[in-house]
Amino acid sequence: MLRNIIQRLFGDPDKKYSYEEAREALEEKNNQDKHILASHSDTKPEILYYLATDQSAAVRRKIAANISTPHQANSVLLEDDDVEVRQELARKISRMLPDLGEDEVVKIREKVIEILETLANDQFPQVRRIISEEIKTFDCVPKHIILSLANDDQLEVCSPVLEYSPLLSTDDLKEIIAATTVDGALKAIAQRPHVDEELSDAITSSLDIPAVAALLANKNAQIRESTLDAIIDQATKIEELHHPLASYANLSIRAIKRIANFVASSLVNQMISSYDLDKDVARDLLRRVRVRIKETRVDEEKKDTLEKQARNFYDRGLLDDAFIENTIKNRQKELLYLCLSEMAKMPVGSIRKIISSKKAKRVVALAWRSELNMRTAIKLQLEISCIPSNLILNAKDGRDFPLSETDMKYDLALYEGG
Repeated sequence: MLRNIIQRLFGDPDKKYSYEEAREALEEKNNQDKHILASHSDTKPEILYYLATDQSAAVRRKIAANISTPHQANSVLLEDDDVEVRQELARKISRMLPDLGEDEVVKIREKVIEILETLANDQFPQVRRIISEEIKTFDCVPKHIILSLANDDQLEVCSPVLEYSPLLSTDDLKEIIAATTVDGALKAIAQRPHVDEELSDAITSSLDIPAVAALLANKNAQIRESTLDAIIDQATKIEELHHPLASYANLSIRAIKRIANFVASSLVNQMISSYDLDKDVARDLLRRVRVRIKETRVDEEKKDTLEKQARNFYDRGLLDDAFIENTIKNRQKELLYLCLSEMAKMPVGSIRKIISSKKAKRVVALAWRSELNMRTAIKLQLEISCIPSNLILNAKDGRDFPLSETDMKYDLALYEGG
């Protein structure tokens, strides 16, 4: 079919044609012919080059996907207004790289990498995502391209290389953990095929709960005993870590006993069964659970009293910056959470999640929602959420909130339901 089309358009199917001859023959010709020519690997380069600027985006997409398209045409397609054209080009260029061996002409390899780098910085995340997905396991990619994708501000772009790229060292990943503000980035790192002890320490210190849970679920993650102790300390106040901890494959008897002091009885039974514990040890664990259930009833009564206090303070108009700063100073965390819940009109569970997220933007947004000032917002960041001082958000012009109302509403939207 291809020879028939070329013969009909050009005359001699075996002759080499100039760009001008290709243009004259293809101008105003049947679109169906153009589609066939654009997608066929045996189409002559001069024809493919001409079709790279065709009016039809569908034709240009096929040119972008065609492995035989010359690099000059690929460079033209880099600037194409149609994002799907650049997406097709991203897929093709990414897949070409591993096939360019050491004996490949240097110029061709350099051109492919140049195009790849441009696409990795495309303005549309869907183009960058394709590059990230396609090259996530390659070790033949220039490292600066991988680092650019790993530091992208969109999870769909950074996540594939963070989870899989063999080019990212422990030091690279620790720097990303310290600097990233992308939700889910740390979880991707925690799911890597190999996580060493240093990386486990950095993930645990971040207090990113989904990431810590993913770390515990990763059978290839190396976790020091001291790091596991730190996770257990966190989990005493964070229910989302209870199941991942109880399901962790390498718990010592000492760790199991500690965990049994705060997780649900069903999870204690799960640990007893999974580790095939000695009967005396199992009996002791179940006794601890019964004692804790009795103590919890007392704690619930105390909590009920605190809830009434917080509601009473709010109804009397006493909840203001001075009151909140005083609860921070006295480390009255439970009362603080309940008061913020009243002030922000959000479930107390949401308040806990925002504070424990260690995300400065969310804590500042919570302070704004509670009608507190930026001085109090800074104290919440530093003293309650324990955000490192180099990562906190400071006041704009000395007193104003540094975020727009739209941004703050967006940051709080996920927590409206509890």
